[in-house]
Amino acid sequence: MDLSLSLLPVGKPYLEALEQALIGGVTIVQIREKVADTAEFLQIAQESKALCDRYNVPLLVNDRIDIALAINAHGVHLGQSDMPVDIARKLMPKGSIIGISCNSLDDVRRARQSKADYVGLGAVWDTQTKKLTSPPIGVRGLGVLLEALDGSDIPATRLLHGSVSSTSHALDGVAVVSDIVASPNPETAARRLKSIFKACKRCILDSSAPTSVWSRGEILDNVTTIMDGVRNLNPLVHQMTNNVVSTQSANITLAVGASPIMATAPEEMSDLSKLSNGLLVNIGTLVSGSVQGMLRGGYFVNAAKNPVVLDPVGVGASDFRKASVNELLNAWQPTVIKGNAGELAALAGSGEATSKGVDRQLARKERCIVVLTGETDYVSDGKRVLMLKNGHPLLGKITGSGCMLGSVITAYCAAANALESDDDEHEGKLTRGGDFLSAAVGA
Repeated sequence: MDLSLSLLPVGKPYLEALEQALIGGVTIVQIREKVADTAEFLQIAQESKALCDRYNVPLLVNDRIDIALAINAHGVHLGQSDMPVDIARKLMPKGSIIGISCNSLDDVRRARQSKADYVGLGAVWDTQTKKLTSPPIGVRGLGVLLEALDGSDIPATRLLHGSVSSTSHALDGVAVVSDIVASPNPETAARRLKSIFKACKRCILDSSAPTSVWSRGEILDNVTTIMDGVRNLNPLVHQMTNNVVSTQSANITLAVGASPIMATAPEEMSDLSKLSNGLLVNIGTLVSGSVQGMLRGGYFVNAAKNPVVLDPVGVGASDFRKASVNELLNAWQPTVIKGNAGELAALAGSGEATSKGVDRQLARKERCIVVLTGETDYVSDGKRVLMLKNGHPLLGKITGSGCMLGSVITAYCAAANALESDDDEHEGKLTRGGDFLSAAVGA
């Protein structure tokens, strides 16, 4: 077998990496081989099956039903161009697991009709692991496919990377390759990903639970704690913001007790995500060259599990702005989306935004906090809506008050995140309703 393009770290044998991943908590293994001849693949599959049996973990074979039968695998995973599910069902032993990859609504409908045991959705993002036969579906595309599974009991996994969607049919698992096998320590990588996914599942359960009603006193207590946190922790707030008000945005950040850093170069995003405590993405003076920096910035800050605040300034003004914001939201998870009624309406594809409408709907759809600004401000986590009557006619007479608000929200979210960073209950969560709702209200 040619290992020149192996995902394994240098010097780490495949079976050693597999065993470490199993020790780390991997719950199912799929083996895929498109290069080796049948005899070589059979040997790999037999050794993999023996190892998985030792840890009582099911083993699936990608595509090759003959190999699956030869090693008595627990099942097979099929692609859209492979053998149909119903024929594979006839060939495999009774009780075998048969899954199928789905990249479109038609794929999902066929999977439901054929009664596949599970579906693999994606790939969600581009990958170097293999050559994709279909374009990545993105975060929002994942949500569309999950909605198509509503009403069925077919488990869904997300291929290559993992997070949760905002639909009622939540993900049941994530299918990961390089994040584990290309890691120097597959056991640690598997444990980390399992912890993150468990936290994401708790988010789904939390979102379906009855919502507690906050008293005015509780809200003020939470806000006071976060305000003190900003002053005491002095979070570093990375801002990719409107050039017209970058100075004002930096100054307001300093005024509330945080520290600003203003940078837009895509090449810096990975390094800055390791230093900053939160990111503001404001598209007020959007140019084509800045989108890549925003994409990378949000991606790396998500990976660092720090808050991302999106201010889609003037998103309805041009197709370029709409397309850019959609690209951003398809690439990373915002913690807060802040905008006026027109901006949120354009983002939601609605004619208007009201306190009982788009803000709540958009918060549910994007699984984040939504701040609707105006004479009266509304803050929603998708279930609760808080109304703030802090508006003043003079705010409409100056430039940048909304942009500066985005800076303050990001600073408060950064502090809220830091205050809870040592709490295991929040491990892996990119959004936490109560914490960040309080942060948005306080700002």
